[in-house]
Amino acid sequence: MDPASAVNTSAAISLLGFGVLIFLLLFLIAKWKWHVFFALLIPIMLFGILPGIQQNNFIDAFESGFGNTLGSIGVVIVLGSIIAEALKHTGGIQVITRSMVNLVGSARMPLALTLTGFIIGIAIFSDVAYVILNPLVHSSARTMGIGIAAMSTGLVGALQLTHAIVPPTPGPLAAAALVGADIGKTIIYGGIACLFGSLACWAWGKYVCGPRVKTPASDEFGSVESSLEGGENLPSTLSSYTPIVIPILLIAAQSVVSLVLEEGHFLRTVFMYLGWPVVALSIGVWLAYRNIRTTEHREQSRDAWVEAALKTSAMILVITGLGGSLSAILRGTPAVDFIAALFTDFGLPAILLPFVIGIIGNMITGSTTVGVITAAALSAPMLGNLGLSPEAAMLAGASGSVIIKYVNSSYFWVCTSLSRLSVPDAIFSYGGATLMGGLVSFSAVYVFWVTGLI
Repeated sequence: MDPASAVNTSAAISLLGFGVLIFLLLFLIAKWKWHVFFALLIPIMLFGILPGIQQNNFIDAFESGFGNTLGSIGVVIVLGSIIAEALKHTGGIQVITRSMVNLVGSARMPLALTLTGFIIGIAIFSDVAYVILNPLVHSSARTMGIGIAAMSTGLVGALQLTHAIVPPTPGPLAAAALVGADIGKTIIYGGIACLFGSLACWAWGKYVCGPRVKTPASDEFGSVESSLEGGENLPSTLSSYTPIVIPILLIAAQSVVSLVLEEGHFLRTVFMYLGWPVVALSIGVWLAYRNIRTTEHREQSRDAWVEAALKTSAMILVITGLGGSLSAILRGTPAVDFIAALFTDFGLPAILLPFVIGIIGNMITGSTTVGVITAAALSAPMLGNLGLSPEAAMLAGASGSVIIKYVNSSYFWVCTSLSRLSVPDAIFSYGGATLMGGLVSFSAVYVFWVTGLI
């Protein structure tokens, strides 16, 4: 740490300020219900008036951290949100669900819904996706004669896992930018970890909570067939998948090509550009817009969808920017070296730090996005000292950020109210699924880390 650019040179003051900042952040959100923007901004500002803080360096770190983070990821988050709006309105979600039912069979609807959640959670916010799929959950449970917990638990967990872990969903995309992770590698290994985690959520629903929670499906929803069929205006199966799959493949290909081809190779140059998230997600937007079948949707796509995406993106953008500021400020203090040395001295696996921060951030604030971004922001300055790769830190924090969804989570209440489960049953079913899914996903990430894959 260069004393000329240091925010503070006192380890005691830095650690005290760091502890108070985290306490205030969590207290303002959990106790006083402040919006996360002010809950994060106010403690950062108070940090700047601690004794011994170099205000000029503090301001420089705040502004550079905010600007550099948004400069690398802001446009991509907006593009991802536009794809989500298009998939929601053009019927892509229904088509993807139908394809999963055809793949595993209607007799395995809980598994089909889990796999659907694994796919569409990458592009669609989990609460929005559950609202759309809820009629199918009830109609399928009634048709199969099983409880709503057995039908919905795998879906609830899988949606939350990919929403938290796999880019280009805005939360993990922002976290990857904060720690400087390779997005292609994050997609590949995060996707594998999420698949294992999603299957764990399905197993929890089928073998643990399903036999114990007997709440039946509601009669207010239609049949399975009416839930899956949307008329002649639905896009084809291929067209429904491409806005999600093509950007992911392009971003992942960029990482693979950079490893196997030498600098200056024509294909490497091509894929470095096509796999740039701005270009890859722009292609995804174009593919999503090709699914427009009605005049009404064509008119809405010009303004309404973009405006809705911008509203969705705004909160994530400002939180991500403030997370970048926080990382830059902490990087200029001795607190980073002290915390990293603490883990080293006690022989703790470094990967536990972001994982635990993700758990704390989610369980206290109720927000997966806050959990994954907080874990990334606090871990980023310590990566060099901990000997932890950016990809491992991001995926570990994201895995922790889904443990556990319960009564302080808006997603929990969306799923609980729509599924008609009682609160204790929902905590057992959905809280248990996200606990198991997060632990299994983290276990996979840990294996990737110890074997040197990330």
